Amino acid sequence: MNSTGHAENLSRHAFLRKLGFGGTALAAFYFGSHMQSCTNDRVNPAPTNMTLDLNDPAYAALKSSGGYVVKDGVVIARSNTGTYIAATRTCSHEGRNEVIYQTDHFYCTAHGAKYDNAGKGLNSEGKKGIAVYTTTLADQILTITA
Repeated sequence: MNSTGHAENLSRHAFLRKLGFGGTALAAFYFGSHMQSCTNDRVNPAPTNMTLDLNDPAYAALKSSGGYVVKDGVVIARSNTGTYIAATRTCSHEGRNEVIYQTDHFYCTAHGAKYDNAGKGLNSEGKKGIAVYTTTLADQILTITA
């Protein structure tokens, strides 16, 4: 509260100064917090050799065209042509892990980025594309590799 009894709206800088942060400590706080926020810890690494047993009920969605599951940062889907496709869950627009499969394309629920089954961007938000992975099916075991 200020002297008139009203709440003060302080900037982050002013707030930290009131707490006693100044000079070097304030700079270290700013640069440390900004450097941390600039790193994208939301990006998932590419799978090296992921396998799914399609007989497992957890993957029942893959029995239907347009169905998908998410595992270890990868969206695995069954396309409308019946082939299995896989892509990163990480959207190239802002690095959010919100990519899903929607009928016949990959879609980011955060800002509407769209990608075709080969990972190519279909709109301005998806223009950078996304990583897609190789899928191989043998005896109901689906293997996904980078």
